[in-house]
Amino acid sequence: MSAETIAQVLKEQAALGEKTFVVIDDDRLTYAGAEERSRKVAAALIAAGVGRGSRVAMLMGNSSEFAVTFFGITRIGAVALPFSTMSTPHELAGMLARADCEYLIAAKAYRGRDFREVLTGVLGQEPDGLLMVPDIPTLRRVWFGVDSLESQDAPDAPVLAADAQVTPADTMVLVHTSGSTSAPKGVIHTHGQVIRNMRRQNATRGYTPDEVLFANAPWFWVGGLAYSFLATLIAGARLLCSSARPADMLDLIERERPTMTNGVASTMLALEQDPSFAGRDLSFMRRGNLYPIMPPEVRPKDPELRHNLLGMTEAGSVCIVGDSEDDLPEEMRGSYGKPVEGVDIRVVDPETELDGPEGELWLRGPNVMQGYYGRERHDTFDDEGWYHSGDMFTVDAQGYCYFKGRTGDIIRTAGAQVSPREVEGVLSDVTGGRTALVIGVPDEKRGQAVTAVMVGSEPVDEAALTAALRERLSPYKVPRRFLTMTEDELPLLSSGKIDLKKLAEIASER
Repeated sequence: MSAETIAQVLKEQAALGEKTFVVIDDDRLTYAGAEERSRKVAAALIAAGVGRGSRVAMLMGNSSEFAVTFFGITRIGAVALPFSTMSTPHELAGMLARADCEYLIAAKAYRGRDFREVLTGVLGQEPDGLLMVPDIPTLRRVWFGVDSLESQDAPDAPVLAADAQVTPADTMVLVHTSGSTSAPKGVIHTHGQVIRNMRRQNATRGYTPDEVLFANAPWFWVGGLAYSFLATLIAGARLLCSSARPADMLDLIERERPTMTNGVASTMLALEQDPSFAGRDLSFMRRGNLYPIMPPEVRPKDPELRHNLLGMTEAGSVCIVGDSEDDLPEEMRGSYGKPVEGVDIRVVDPETELDGPEGELWLRGPNVMQGYYGRERHDTFDDEGWYHSGDMFTVDAQGYCYFKGRTGDIIRTAGAQVSPREVEGVLSDVTGGRTALVIGVPDEKRGQAVTAVMVGSEPVDEAALTAALRERLSPYKVPRRFLTMTEDELPLLSSGKIDLKKLAEIASER
């Protein structure tokens, strides 16, 4: 029987011994090391009172520290809540409170951010000892650096007992995603759900123990966590990622020789534009989507003639993917492929709720989340168990899917999701109540660029406004452009509501 909990997978893959599991620049972790070090972390957590169902937040970037912390939490049945390292104090406080976090393990620092200093501001006190924080009443303890747990030399026996009690139905992870409201929602995924999903995904894309994957997505988001990090653990393969400058990233790629790639446009362009790129030997990269830096013989004549893939936090990563590495016929330009095994879909007209060739994508199946933390099931799924994604799709006669936009207004920028209402709320705060409309405008590098339309005739000080927003929002949420429009200039629908699609078209032309 296949392993269906993190503890079972770790013990199974520990047999790979000193085979490298992950490489993050100069930081390496073997399969044996992942099991051994996470066991020490788990032992220290149990000694501190962490148990099955405890909610343990994480604040750290891609690293061996992240790996052994995540495994140490989840192998004993506690729930990991990875937070973005870009989160502002305001965002961190909100997530800690809404998710009822009991414990937090943070890196000492990441990319110049001192997390002790950050969290002292969040909590309003030094984050030492037993905590009592009025606005986060469940939080009891914060640790800085996983070495503070590994060094405790707590006994193994309780870990082995806890490992054995975890079931596939237990919650493994709660990942925050931007929703249509201002507050990010916590998406619940279980051990069995994620592990079975990634096992199926690995079979679909041919991700085997012999492969080396370069994928730079952050592990605190589901794309990096599931489709890269956990998929690699399950495959017994090797994962590479980097936060270095482009030349050093290319050094890593040349040295480690990835056979597969999965990246975003901003990474591709940075590598392709590096002065050292022309002299690099990257002939070993045969599969993936980093087309500009892959050998000419495996590049598409047009990237739009290769299947893309669609993933979402609620679907546990990828839910629609292509089944071919070859160029598509012109009539299939822009196809995302077909639903992955384990996901059923409907394409439904939002007005009539009838199935058709174009409409909102609905999903159902074992890959789909258990629900949102703190919300009842009927607030998330309909009576037949369908999750209404908010993505508009068309489906052709062969069943291939084509993304057309959003029924709502979530902005997808450089692999991240941004809630316009969240940004609009902060804009209102920092401008003393001025109305703002935040939209996504098509952008070659990012997919969509976050753009703010400030309503009124008075111009704005973009530099000052940007600086104020950066105090409250993660960098990717801060608008890259600001436009000013009077109320009379705003395009309206027949209902009198603002036509956001037309507004985005106007903004893209300015």
